[in-house]
Amino acid sequence: MSDSSRQSRIHDLDATLRVGKHGIESVADELDDQLENTDLVKVKFLRSSRGGTTAEELADDLAEMVNASVIQVRGHTAVFEK
Repeated sequence: MSDSSRQSRIHDLDATLRVGKHGIESVADELDDQLENTDLVKVKFLRSSRGGTTAEELADDLAEMVNASVIQVRGHTAVFEK
């Protein structure tokens, strides 16, 4: 997939997971399931999940939990792929 078509797909994706006050542990299984069914998943990190950390740090931790890669982090939203 070319970089421009990948960026276009990422742009058109809707966030299908939202991480809130219960943290990344509460969505790890769901992210893993979604990555089994599709190649890209967009996750939004709500203010209550961030506490004293950044979306980049949370995305890296979540990716490690489900053995995935972080493709992009923009603002409070990250895109993952397996």
